Amino acid sequence: MQLGVDEAGKGPVLGSMFAAAVRADPERLPNDVGDSKDIPPARREELSLDIHEVADTVAVAEIPVERIDAPETDMNALTVAAHVEALAGVASDGDEAYVDAGDTNAVRFEQNVGDGVAADVDLRAEHGADETYSIVGAASIVAKVTRDAHVARLSAEYGDVGSGYPSDPATRDFLREFVADNDCLPACARTSWQTSQDVLAAANQASLSDF
Repeated sequence: MQLGVDEAGKGPVLGSMFAAAVRADPERLPNDVGDSKDIPPARREELSLDIHEVADTVAVAEIPVERIDAPETDMNALTVAAHVEALAGVASDGDEAYVDAGDTNAVRFEQNVGDGVAADVDLRAEHGADETYSIVGAASIVAKVTRDAHVARLSAEYGDVGSGYPSDPATRDFLREFVADNDCLPACARTSWQTSQDVLAAANQASLSDF
């Protein structure tokens, strides 16, 4: 069996980050698994269902905004934690594991994830592993589909929040309108992100100009 791990939602200003771990025989995975960003959303959802059917085990770890905004941590450490927590749900001694390196230094990421995994696994971290290894591509798809469902739930609660990424005009408009109406950020926002701080600062400046 092989294990693959990847995360989705590291960069958004809204919502949780997710890491998925898939334990499966790569030969049983659909032929078009790969980097989830290159696969249309409808096909991703189909593939995620197929992956769950053929996989021995699938586990997902969620890193919510409260952990992301905690002052004693950073995104590199949280990405390691997400991979470790996802692996904990699938790993057994002797497994071969491939993870998409969530750090500019792949060797450091590999060491940090390996140190956190209780099982004795042969672990390798590489940049672009979701394109190189089908098992990591499978994990990428599961993580992305999970993240997309999370964003859909946020939109159901708050109205259109866009993709949650700072570059998305719909996301920026949502934040500005929410702060204008409520004088605070929504609970789903990563308050430590610069985008959130900029929205608050602009709202405060607008309030001062009213005097």
